[in-house]
Amino acid sequence: MTEARPRPQGPAGLTVRRLDAAAEPAWEAFVQACPEATFFHRAGWRRVLEQAFGHPGHYLYAESGGRIRGVLPLGHVKTLLFGNALISVPFCVYGGVAAEDAEAEGALIQAARDLAESLQVDYLELRHRQRRLPQWPCKDDLYVTFRKAIDPDPEVNLKAIPRKQRAMVRKGMQRGLISEEEGGIERFFPIYADSVRRLGTPVFPRRYFRALMDTFGDAARVTTVHHQGRPVSSVLSFLFRDEVLPYYGGGTAEARGLAAFDFLYWEVMRRAAGAGCRVFDYGRSKRGTGSFQFKKNWGFEPEPLYYEYHLVRARAIPEINPLNPRYRLFIQGWKRLPTPVANVLGPYLSRGLG
Repeated sequence: MTEARPRPQGPAGLTVRRLDAAAEPAWEAFVQACPEATFFHRAGWRRVLEQAFGHPGHYLYAESGGRIRGVLPLGHVKTLLFGNALISVPFCVYGGVAAEDAEAEGALIQAARDLAESLQVDYLELRHRQRRLPQWPCKDDLYVTFRKAIDPDPEVNLKAIPRKQRAMVRKGMQRGLISEEEGGIERFFPIYADSVRRLGTPVFPRRYFRALMDTFGDAARVTTVHHQGRPVSSVLSFLFRDEVLPYYGGGTAEARGLAAFDFLYWEVMRRAAGAGCRVFDYGRSKRGTGSFQFKKNWGFEPEPLYYEYHLVRARAIPEINPLNPRYRLFIQGWKRLPTPVANVLGPYLSRGLG
């Protein structure tokens, strides 16, 4: 399907269309104003998916009277290793439908189902922060997100971190760590690539991170922590409305001993609060993992994520995640790869890990 067929719905003349360049400013304005929309609903993700991974984007919107009433961004991920899926949104923790009323929501979901059937994917996956489709199979026991309000006063935010974790932030300060905001990925990428290799995860291609920086401009920024002149931890964060989302982060082998992770995220929080952000979104973690516990130790409460599925060719909900026993031997082997080898092979595999 190369173009969403207009679908009139009801007396309001609601129509579902596919995003083109002419409609992109209206899409962006809707996303900025709609309470249900997130940074991952932004139109720029379509270009990132296509440029960095070659995955087609099917960005659907519902309109009536020339006004957008809902959006549903979809990416088509098809690889030999990980199957064939239509996802809202690949490589993003949130997605799904964002609409101002039930009529627009229903029209978009039906259009997505029709598209999934037309493409004959294994499944359609909608990533919601709330349960939206109780009749659909749902994965709600694996991923959580961590979000918390932050204060303009840095001392208020520091005191809100539980005592033991606050001590780690202060340890980083005492070790002489300093942070710097950067406009590129030159320091970030080597740290991130080695960090995910040590976790047993294939790295995303360098062009993906360049595309993120190029596409989102000032809404994407890198914060890097240095110790005695050497970069030891780094994170790529996104800004959306009054929220900051530290999204891709990593550290060197010495980072943990230096408390460089705690100091890094504290610096992101401190800088963001000073710039007017009022929500710190710590992002997605899998239950029972180290990152899950790390974020809880910061005083954040986990909120379940609801990944809802319309099965087309698949017979069951997919289990493409590191906790699946099927991938454990692969993960252990990947950890032992030399970093240069992992950086060459990783991008070929990671394009299917949407």
